[in-house]
Amino acid sequence: MCGIVGYVGPRKAKNVLLDGLKRLEYRGYDSYGMAIGSDGLKVFKDEGEISKLESSIPTWDGHIGIGHTRWATCGRPSANNAHPFLDCTGRIALVHNGIIENHLALRRSLEAEGHVFTSDTDTEVLVHLMERHYRGDPHAALIDTLSEVKGTYAVAALVEGDDRIVAARKENPLVIGLGVGEQMIASDVTAIINYTNKVIYLMDGDSAIISSKGVKIYDRSGNEVRREPSIVTWTLEDAEKGGFEHYMLKEIYEQPVAIHNALLGSLDEIYAGAIMPDIDLSSVKLVACGTSYHAAMVGKYIIESMAQVPTTVEFASEYRYSPGTGENPFTVLVTQSGETADTLAAAREARRRGCRTLSITNVVGSSIARETDDVFYTNAGPEIGVAATKTYTTQLMAMYLLGLRLGTMRQTLDRSEVRRLSTELRTMPRYVSSVLDRASEIE
Repeated sequence: MCGIVGYVGPRKAKNVLLDGLKRLEYRGYDSYGMAIGSDGLKVFKDEGEISKLESSIPTWDGHIGIGHTRWATCGRPSANNAHPFLDCTGRIALVHNGIIENHLALRRSLEAEGHVFTSDTDTEVLVHLMERHYRGDPHAALIDTLSEVKGTYAVAALVEGDDRIVAARKENPLVIGLGVGEQMIASDVTAIINYTNKVIYLMDGDSAIISSKGVKIYDRSGNEVRREPSIVTWTLEDAEKGGFEHYMLKEIYEQPVAIHNALLGSLDEIYAGAIMPDIDLSSVKLVACGTSYHAAMVGKYIIESMAQVPTTVEFASEYRYSPGTGENPFTVLVTQSGETADTLAAAREARRRGCRTLSITNVVGSSIARETDDVFYTNAGPEIGVAATKTYTTQLMAMYLLGLRLGTMRQTLDRSEVRRLSTELRTMPRYVSSVLDRASEIE
């Protein structure tokens, strides 16, 4: 997990990139770097924490740039292995999240052509491939590059003298921030919320050309397409520490509000049936990874208890390889970010099998929300802490709401029982607050 940020517009790119990288440091903290278009192409990168190194970055006045903060996977933490990478001419810079599975074969081929590598990473093959394919059009060069690649990626690149950033994604999130006379790109909304709340989430296989004048997006077939912007409902303050020692502690204390927001309006919709249209329900399958999988395991017992319907839980990474059956269970896909690669693949497989799908996610407009029949947003706000807190408890609330809805549909819960359970759920924020009020005693 690493962080990408890019900017083009009237501001000094260095300042915008630095601000974004600090907000993405939770995604990677062993090295960072940036490339700025300023009287040529200037690159700075180093090993260590951003706060300890930012004073050493030269003062560059360029208005276009890309940056990266790294969590080492392929290649140890070092300045040489930090992104961005340059091609042999020093005219193309590139940053990347993901894994290039065939990088060794590509590297041997490029070295045989005379390309000189400076790092131990898989990413560097991408910038040399761009050099191989570049004929004056950076977007075309990037597309040709990615056609040779096996693996996953969120990638952004710029070319000296060109006022555009080109980008693409496959199974790694990438979001474009839309401003007035300026645009941004990042792996997470937290990096750009200080500048705009209007964003476009690129879909899997999309590529994009970003300039100060606007954005062009292309699908995996190379056709220019329109992706509808989303409005981010939380603020910069929501993404800050707010006086807490660290983000995880802040998010622990945000649980009462997060649970309230997850329940807000949804309990009333149970009666109206607005949470989910009626479906032919014979069984339920919950699919998830990581912490979301643990929420799904609790959800199994909630749904079986309330709706009295057989419910199974499956790892998303295993579901897409499992053989299909004659049954088409109602399939619920749980993912905080809405971009978890295995869960997205499972959603596509479930749709292919003819299953009705519902996603439970925290991010409005995310890929999973667009690729399922129905969606329930947990409305927990930004998750910065790696260990899930408020996002897990709001997923549990979603499971209770789903159990109530299915129980109402199947008439396994009468109206008095639904009211009783709804009242209990409404008191949940107060229960959580009463625990947090005893923090010093618990400590």
